[in-house]
Amino acid sequence: MAMLSHTTEPVGSESLEKWESVGSGGFGHVYKARHRDWGFDVAIKLLHDGVGFYSSAPIHKEKALAEEASHMDKVSCEFVLRVYGLYEGIPPLGGLAMQKGIVMEFMGGGSVQALLQDLSGPPPWPLVFRLAHQVALGMNFLHSRNLMHHDLKPSNVLLNDEFNAKLADFGLSRVSTSALNSNNEMTGEAGGTYKYMPPEAFEASYEPVRAFDRYSYGILLWSIVTGKEPYPMAHSSLVALRIPEGDRPPCKEINHREAEGLEELVDLMKLCWDQNPSKRPTFKECLEVTEKVFSKHKKEIHGAVHLVLTRLESHTRYQHLNTRVPFSFSPETPESSKSHETMDHVRVTETKKAPTPESVSVSTKTMSDTDKAKFIDDNRAVLIQDVSEVMAIVDELGDMVHSETYSAIEAKQTSQEKMRALFLETFRPGGVTVKAAFYTVLKRHHPRLVERLGG
Repeated sequence: MAMLSHTTEPVGSESLEKWESVGSGGFGHVYKARHRDWGFDVAIKLLHDGVGFYSSAPIHKEKALAEEASHMDKVSCEFVLRVYGLYEGIPPLGGLAMQKGIVMEFMGGGSVQALLQDLSGPPPWPLVFRLAHQVALGMNFLHSRNLMHHDLKPSNVLLNDEFNAKLADFGLSRVSTSALNSNNEMTGEAGGTYKYMPPEAFEASYEPVRAFDRYSYGILLWSIVTGKEPYPMAHSSLVALRIPEGDRPPCKEINHREAEGLEELVDLMKLCWDQNPSKRPTFKECLEVTEKVFSKHKKEIHGAVHLVLTRLESHTRYQHLNTRVPFSFSPETPESSKSHETMDHVRVTETKKAPTPESVSVSTKTMSDTDKAKFIDDNRAVLIQDVSEVMAIVDELGDMVHSETYSAIEAKQTSQEKMRALFLETFRPGGVTVKAAFYTVLKRHHPRLVERLGG
């Protein structure tokens, strides 16, 4: 088997300990293990017997692994999963025979798909913009090495403990000939996941080009921005029928005013999924947009990461304490019993507990009404994402919220939608006075949130 450029010997079972199963799929299985000599965790990918992704007929898994590892080694960088070597041994978890696999970097943050599922929605905007930028960086590097990914989707974008993104799963990678001849980007057999495939890929005679990855990136952006799976109820046959007709995931619920730079990112998303492959921007062109919009939120990234870690910790703790209660259910808040509510409502139960001096440190600094209003404006995106007790706050605002507006807010299904309506219908026309009043009420209901945001 072909070896990697920096690897002289395969990694054997004797070098690995503390094996854990972390995932499986049609390709095979992935394990986590600690390397005894290196002192850190690695991932080991083992393919099923006979699995191969490089031709129309199955090939031996040893060749498939060698080619995948070679592709990974060729594009190793900060935004692409690192490969350490090739595994050869008998896995302790159900292993009976000698197996071969790839030893890779272990990503403790899971995948983008898992993150969106755990959050029941999109991450905070700073993290959205960083994910968009890092995926574009990885894909640009991949294409610069004349390779396609060919299966770009949320489950193939892995995250470290700080939610930095790296591209993974090169089982469908192809050597791109487009760099040799710009008019002929033929690469090989079609593949990928149908929800992320471009319209031309549903043609029987299609041969993939790099525009395939650009389209997939557009759908991936939509998933990250909305926190949703594209076409969740559609059968594959319907998707195959409608995508070539021009159907795309809906964008009407994306409010461009929620975050600076969001409109530019959505415009890029739509360009990437253009019906005409030649009109889709290259990843180098995508980077011009993603770098610009991420720079607007770069200073907020640490707060966003902390917020997500807190949510995930609350999620885990909540499930551990009461495994019979659905994750999104909170008996103290009637609206949170709806199946579509997000993780924000898990914290309703916690925030209704009387805070102790040890758990909450309330700031004693005084702020003018203008400062309070500025605080609300500056933190608009985070407040929309994180304020859970919306109707209780609206009730305390009293006559500041018009009766028709109150009914409109109450009719909204999620806390995020209620907060958006409050910003648009009450804060915008009400100005400083209403925002200052909202700040005061917010501080009583969400003291930790206000303190974390510097209020």
